[in-house]
Amino acid sequence: MSKVSLTINNQKVATEEGTSILEAARSAGIDIPTLCYHEKLAPRGACRLCLVEITRGQRKRLVTSCVYLAEEGLKVETEAKSVVRIRKMLLELMLASSPGVKAIQDYARRYGITRSRFDIEPDFCILCGLCVRYCNEVKGKNAIGFVGRGTQRKVMFFPDIAAEECPKCGECFPLCPTGVIPSNYALAKLPHFTYDNIRL
Repeated sequence: MSKVSLTINNQKVATEEGTSILEAARSAGIDIPTLCYHEKLAPRGACRLCLVEITRGQRKRLVTSCVYLAEEGLKVETEAKSVVRIRKMLLELMLASSPGVKAIQDYARRYGITRSRFDIEPDFCILCGLCVRYCNEVKGKNAIGFVGRGTQRKVMFFPDIAAEECPKCGECFPLCPTGVIPSNYALAKLPHFTYDNIRL
């Protein structure tokens, strides 16, 4: 496979063609924050934390590094001012929605955030989709999915099929950055448990 050469934070990085910017950065020891990336899953850029600034010629723009492929001559800045500004806002929103989640707290501290300005009812699920994608892409099941749109979007067990589809393997639980899934799995082990309307 052919190689491409790009610059990430003024560091020359050579990587295989077809590699994402996020993967190229990681191979060079450059950390880009993300809560929704997993090497076994197709990237979706759901959490948006992996935003970076790219430059091609005279044009600069922001892209999600997990889905944007490395290109020959591309210049990438992982901590540009525009990137940091958006990342801080995203982390404040996550911190308000999912207080007490260590992964989010750690990233927030990294960017000097100790509390959120936003008044949001805690929901804990950040809609990263890791559990949904793992169930579908790796296990070949369709027990979990997204329902609703916009602010009403949620991750739920599908009531009509989850009881038959879910293998109860537990492999999706460690993927959840907010730790919401294990609390429902405890219910799943009870004899009277059903999947009807159980929200992850």
